[in-house]
Amino acid sequence: MDQKPTVLFICGSLNQTKMMHKVASQLPEADAYFTPYYADGLVRALARAGMLKASILGGRHYRETMHYFKEHRLPLDMRGKRHDYDLVLTCSDLIIQKNIRGKRLVLVQEGITEPEGLVFLLVKYLRLPRYLANTAATGLSDAYNVFCVASQGYKKLFIKKGVRSEKIAVTGIPNFDDLDALRHNDFPYHDYVLVATSPLRETGQFDYRPAFIKHCLDIAHGRPLFFKLHPMENARRAYREIRTYAPYARVFTRGNTDSMIANAAAVITQRSTCTFVAVALGKEVHTYLDQARLRELLPLQNHGTSAANIALICRQVLQQPAPTLQKNKSALRPLFDWKSLQG
Repeated sequence: MDQKPTVLFICGSLNQTKMMHKVASQLPEADAYFTPYYADGLVRALARAGMLKASILGGRHYRETMHYFKEHRLPLDMRGKRHDYDLVLTCSDLIIQKNIRGKRLVLVQEGITEPEGLVFLLVKYLRLPRYLANTAATGLSDAYNVFCVASQGYKKLFIKKGVRSEKIAVTGIPNFDDLDALRHNDFPYHDYVLVATSPLRETGQFDYRPAFIKHCLDIAHGRPLFFKLHPMENARRAYREIRTYAPYARVFTRGNTDSMIANAAAVITQRSTCTFVAVALGKEVHTYLDQARLRELLPLQNHGTSAANIALICRQVLQQPAPTLQKNKSALRPLFDWKSLQG
């Protein structure tokens, strides 16, 4: 390309936003623009009515993302309206927005994915909206040119779900590719039991919190107990429940969860990406998730080079002439040989 390419980064949660920013920092030759996650049609109307505050389309996720944009002075293009972009990056293909269909698209895995239950099967085989299955349906759009994933274990999992192997590049993912460095932090406490909660109720799943809190107390067995609430969780309700059943526990609604995990003696999670951090750091881990499976899926620990790997993917995609791209998402093909990244 003779002109400087324009690249749109579609963000979402604070984790996703930081990932996109790290990738953009590795593409100094491009004009980068950022937008919060967005949708079209009915989903957009529901988000504007404040009915999707528990999702990345609104609520705390939206506020934190906008604050991050402002704090880091990132150039904004709300909903990607200002430019005809040469390339789009997103951390979620649960929605493929109308104005990015048929464009060069790179999907970046954001973290751990939900288990594949009945809803996932209904979404996959009845072609229901992917967002109904949450992150379990990540990758099923096939609307991207390349899907950058965390590890060889995740590559196998996505292929099993139906993602085309030739579209997957194992790059590692930013924020989870140098976990050992988390041991050096400024969180002032040590040797406690940390509970990192998940917004199960907010996403329509069962969670009998009183029993869970009592289970956490049993695991702590007299050790200091800290709770770190998930950003999507109903904090008032969660705080009230903890005060009732574990009145001496400390509750955090903000702060760096990874640093808290690094300083903990033991970590309790439900279904959270941060479980990867606990497993990688060799913590005593109690979780709803299969720990043996987590070790198989653990993101590549490449000393923080995942963003550079993804940037290389972007450069190779951008080198391809736009006419080779087709608007029929099922006809999209990988545009380069990424096997050199596979190690």
